[in-house]
Amino acid sequence: GHNLQEHSVVMIRGGRVKDLPGVRYHIIRGVLDTQGVKNRKQRRSKYGAKRPK
Repeated sequence: GHNLQEHSVVMIRGGRVKDLPGVRYHIIRGVLDTQGVKNRKQRRSKYGAKRPK
């Protein structure tokens, strides 16, 4: 899931999604109005997850 609402401000990066025509961007998680991914232990920096304690 995600926490995005209608007027959320997001930061985007390039990178297309092959099976979705016209989608050429990805949203960077954990920046501006998006939350990071919870319970993420590996590849944390790509998903905006803090280091677990």
